[in-house]
Amino acid sequence: MGKLDGKTAIVTGASRGIGQAISELFAAEGARVACAARTLNEGDHNLEGSLARTVAAVEAAGGQAKAFVADVSAESDCLALVEGTRAAFGPVDILVNNAALSYFTPIAEFATNRWMRAFAVNVHGPFMLAKAVLPDMTTGSRGGAIVNIGSGAAIGPGRGPYDSPSVRGNTMYGATKAALERLTQGLAQEVSGMGNIAVSCVSPSKVVPTPGTVYHHLVDGMDDPRGEAPDLMAQATLLLASEAPEKVNGRVTYSQLILGEFGWIENPVGRGIDSTGSGYSQI
Repeated sequence: MGKLDGKTAIVTGASRGIGQAISELFAAEGARVACAARTLNEGDHNLEGSLARTVAAVEAAGGQAKAFVADVSAESDCLALVEGTRAAFGPVDILVNNAALSYFTPIAEFATNRWMRAFAVNVHGPFMLAKAVLPDMTTGSRGGAIVNIGSGAAIGPGRGPYDSPSVRGNTMYGATKAALERLTQGLAQEVSGMGNIAVSCVSPSKVVPTPGTVYHHLVDGMDDPRGEAPDLMAQATLLLASEAPEKVNGRVTYSQLILGEFGWIENPVGRGIDSTGSGYSQI
C-alpha cells in the first residue's frame, strides 16, 4: 500500500525539477496527481522539462496523472485548475504550492512589473489555490494537506554592518518566500479547528540542482556535489502530506531536517542542522 492511496493531489510547477520529482513520487505512493505548470510540451520554454514529460513518466511507472496548463498568478487559472482536478479525479486532498518565479536583480534596478508578477506567482497563487481547495478539505471529516515549497532565500542577511554587499540580487525572491512562511503558519492556525488538515512549508536543506537553478548559476550543473537531489525534497513533501496533522501542522522546516527528525533518513545535513534556519522555522 502507498502512503497516498486514494488521494487526489495538485502539484504546481510540475514540469521540471522539484515539482516533477514530487509528482512522480506522489503517484508512486498511490495519489492521482494533477500536474500544473505553464509549459505543456518540450520546447514551449527555454528550459528543459514539460508537463507532457512528467505525466508520461508517471504513467510509464503505472501511476495516474493529468496535465493542466495554468498560470497561478491568475485567479481564473487557479479556479479552473481546481475545478478541472475535481472533474478528473474528485475532491482535492493535497495541494503542493511549488510554482515559483525568480529574477536575480538588485532593488535599485528592479522592474516594478516583474516585482509584482513574482509576488503574484510566489505568494498570491498559493493563497488563491489554498482558498479554492479548502472547501474540499473541510467537508465532513475529509481533511487534507497543503504543503508550500519554500527557499533558504527567506533567511535574511541580518543587520549590518556588512563585510560585503550582496550582488546576487535575491532580495525579492527571499521576501516572497518569507511571506510564504508567514502565510503557512497563519493558515495553519486558522485551519487547526476545522478538522484533520495540515499546512506546512519545506525548503531544501541545500540548493537543489534543477534546470532553473543551473540557469541562474546557483549550482555548477546538474551533478554539482554541493547540491541536494530533488528526491529529498519530494520525500520531505510526502512526509508533510501524509503524517498526522497534529505532528506537522504549522511546521516551517527543511528537507533533511524533517526527514531526519522522523527517521526517514540518517545523517541529515544543511539548513536547520549545520546552520540556523529562518525565524519562522524556529517557532
